[in-house]
Amino acid sequence: MAHDEKKALVLPVSVVNRSDVGRLLRELKVLDEFLQQAAIRQPGSSMKMPRTSRFMDELLQANKLNALVEADRKALVQFIDDVYKKAPTLHMSFNADPSPLFSQQLVTWLRKEIHPYALMQSGLQPSIGAGCTLRTASKYFDFSLRENFKAKRELLVHQIQEATRNAQ
Repeated sequence: MAHDEKKALVLPVSVVNRSDVGRLLRELKVLDEFLQQAAIRQPGSSMKMPRTSRFMDELLQANKLNALVEADRKALVQFIDDVYKKAPTLHMSFNADPSPLFSQQLVTWLRKEIHPYALMQSGLQPSIGAGCTLRTASKYFDFSLRENFKAKRELLVHQIQEATRNAQ
């Protein structure tokens, strides 16, 4: 992947999931096409540059690249395409939608501890109560309160019975 090259490119933490990466890739291709067409237009003709998204601005700033430089755009297209195709994606389910701040903090930790281009796909599973479930390509982990209660069912039943006896 691109992180093996001499100058590793950085994926901003605001880019959390494959959808964000896909949008970046489409935006880069549109920008590249616009600038290629602008190069062959007659000098002096009026053109309006396409607006860039916050994701794109952060990507360019984090990597200290210029979108007007063709080599920088080509490198970014290759990098984002590699991330889209090869980055490890963790599917996490919560009982409610995680806030964007929580998602970014979680992605920051994942990229530091797991992989520099790790992506997170979040989903809803109201039945888990509290906690989360985590699924990768080959593993499944259940960190939910429901699963914790199941694992400690005998202890919980024993404690309830004892509390009932003491209350009588």
